[in-house]
Amino acid sequence: MQYTLSYWERETFYRDIDVAVIGSGIVGLAAAIHLKTLDPKLRVAVLERGILPVGASTRNAGFSCFGSMTELLDDLTHMSEDEVLGIVEKRWTGLQRLRALTGDAHIEYKGLGGYEMFTSEEEGIFQKCLDHMPDFNRKIGKITGHPEVYRVVDERIPAFGFHHVKRLILNQAEGQVHTGKLMQTLLAKAVDAGVRIFNGFDIKHLEDHSQGVDIETTAGWTLRVPKVLVAVNGFARNLLPALDVQPARNQVLITHPIPGLRVEGCFHYDRGYFYFRNIDGRILLGGGRHLDLETEKTDNFDANPRIREALTDLLHTVICPGQPVEIDTWWTGILGLGPVKKPIIRQVSPNVTVAVRLSGMGVAIGTLVGQEGAEMLL
Repeated sequence: MQYTLSYWERETFYRDIDVAVIGSGIVGLAAAIHLKTLDPKLRVAVLERGILPVGASTRNAGFSCFGSMTELLDDLTHMSEDEVLGIVEKRWTGLQRLRALTGDAHIEYKGLGGYEMFTSEEEGIFQKCLDHMPDFNRKIGKITGHPEVYRVVDERIPAFGFHHVKRLILNQAEGQVHTGKLMQTLLAKAVDAGVRIFNGFDIKHLEDHSQGVDIETTAGWTLRVPKVLVAVNGFARNLLPALDVQPARNQVLITHPIPGLRVEGCFHYDRGYFYFRNIDGRILLGGGRHLDLETEKTDNFDANPRIREALTDLLHTVICPGQPVEIDTWWTGILGLGPVKKPIIRQVSPNVTVAVRLSGMGVAIGTLVGQEGAEMLL
């Protein structure tokens, strides 16, 4: 639909914006709030194309995690130890900033721990984790303040009721949050800080020049602002094609309430490609991108039947074997990945800064990325 702004719309809603933040996810809202904290007189607007934040911030599993052992061991095969520990530190710092910004009660933060599950066929990788555990506990313990971050808790497997699971490693420093209430809290804080939020703002093109940044909408009209922060993560290349950000789709399901559910905490399975948790007496389960990697390199929200079949099988055979479990609903979310797990936080033109590529760790690192992007913008 093509149209032009009326005089009233232009002069009332879109006048006198100092900074436009594109994207109202965790990164965008954290950035907007931080900008107002740094300079309360700054006129900040958040531009969001969806009715709600479209992407991952309202569609993730709510894991308050910073790194399972198999993920970190895999990272060490193509990154230095200092780089891996640096990423862990940023994730941990981001989680603490998020909790400080929102308050644990508002986001229903629960420090129930994060578990990594291993089958009998994965005994080799489990033993490798065991060999590295003392070193990881010493080095990551310095970051988190937990003297024993990782420990083996095989004795808990029967209590959870899992099938085919032979080994279990607990990350004691991890937890979970309520994704919906997290975003609701950030939105409220942004509004309270004086940030203007515009939903349904679909952007076609950005053009930076000496007078500011022209934001061309798909409706045909253009808004000019002095500064722009792009915080759309997996959709970043739609606005800035040169950015090294690959969209990646994740399939997610949630069950109806399960009477007597024994699962409590966040769980990683099959090298972290599958993940699940308890929420409101239900199981939330997602992942499986590795089963069809090329198809899932997309920012399209469609279903992938092959992966959904695998998730359903995992639910019934491993997580809740022998239980009458029914699926309530499915959805998809879009991540932003790259060749390395380091976020992109940089100025790409005189008046445009980006804060994207969260590598599936938006809950952990998103607040930090947004705040660093805001500081770079000023």
